[in-house]
Amino acid sequence: MSRQYFGTDGVRGKVGELPITPELVMHLGYAAGKVLADVDRRPTGGEPPAVLIGKDTRISGYMLESALQAGLSAAGVDIYLCGPMPTPAVAYLTRALRLSAGIVISASHNLFEDNGIKFFSAAGDKLPDATEQEIEARLADPIVTAPSAQLGKARRLNDAAGRYIEFCKSTFPTDLDLRGMKLVVDCAHGASYHIAPHVFHELGADVTAIGNQPDGLNINLDCGATRPQALTRAVMEQGADLGLALDGDGDRLIMCDARGTVYDGDQLLYVIARQRTASAALKGVVGTLMTNFGLERALQQLAIPFARAAVGDRYVLEMLKERGWQLGGENSGHIICLDKHTTGDGIVSALQVLHAVRATRQPLDQLVAELHLFPQVLVNVRIARGVDPRKDPLVQEAVRAAEAVLSGKGRVLLRPSGTEPVIRVMVEGESESQVRGLAQSIAGTIQQQAAA
Repeated sequence: MSRQYFGTDGVRGKVGELPITPELVMHLGYAAGKVLADVDRRPTGGEPPAVLIGKDTRISGYMLESALQAGLSAAGVDIYLCGPMPTPAVAYLTRALRLSAGIVISASHNLFEDNGIKFFSAAGDKLPDATEQEIEARLADPIVTAPSAQLGKARRLNDAAGRYIEFCKSTFPTDLDLRGMKLVVDCAHGASYHIAPHVFHELGADVTAIGNQPDGLNINLDCGATRPQALTRAVMEQGADLGLALDGDGDRLIMCDARGTVYDGDQLLYVIARQRTASAALKGVVGTLMTNFGLERALQQLAIPFARAAVGDRYVLEMLKERGWQLGGENSGHIICLDKHTTGDGIVSALQVLHAVRATRQPLDQLVAELHLFPQVLVNVRIARGVDPRKDPLVQEAVRAAEAVLSGKGRVLLRPSGTEPVIRVMVEGESESQVRGLAQSIAGTIQQQAAA
């Protein structure tokens, strides 16, 4: 069964258009309650199943939260509401509170016009494809409201922020602190605005927070992990040692140093992996099809096994579990440390990088000195929904021509986005001007075919 609404990271789209409408989201809440809380197979009597709902700071979160709450209540599921909270915080709290599932209302790094629904299992894991398909199948069923005495109740989880702050701090070594370090933390006007600055401050850092004034409309707007220019400016203006930028839901991390040099997910993953070789606990690292070949080669030099998963942190997580490994990530800044958390977490990832900085007493640029990334150019081409340009003969010919130019010393990858109607054209090779020209040539072919 193909998935109609679920993409690589839950259900996402423009607010007011399918699938992000109040009606469908209410039905989604009902279907998820039936599947994740196993309502129909639970014995009668006793405590009803309960689900946690968190959200980021988008104005549409209020509407969608109410719709989800109505659907879950109709299914006979209790609801805990924690308000704006990072995605990984919902995963942690779901597991810590022994709830049936966690739901996050967020469109991650997208602007406020979009929103989405993400799900976590009782164990704090992203849902497997089969479970998402089961939820989709339930959307075809009418909502049958539970008897009044069995309707779900909603309550606020007032100490959610404090619980999560303490959890994040617990992932940093107890024999280290951040005293004497000046940090700039960009919260992207998102769900981490009231969380991240406190974590680093309570570990001893002098923290300047930016992107911490959400108004419902400014999430990810010219700030955060996808727009690090605001971070680099603030770091140099403040004379800070390091800067770190999260995205709107707090699961991505990008960092910069005092000179304004930006470090992406591949570089940060290398720093964490390199530090962990000292303890001999690192079995291997999982990247994705987008991971820079330079990282793969650098890990080989450290005798660290490396494997590529499909693009998407859920697929990185699946491969980590299959292989019994603990560390993986994407160049976009999703980094998963399974010995610390069940999912990618921007704050926890930053603490692992800071652990390496503190333990080695080396600056970030020195920690990545032996990692030489290949020039990699990514061009996004907007396409009509349901169209796959990879099947077009002229596009295929353009790809073959680019690969011939690279002569085995680079890669070409065309990948449909799982979150928006674009095809991502990635070209990687030894010469930046060459790969840029090849990427633009392929993108131009796609645009011409789309207009034909």
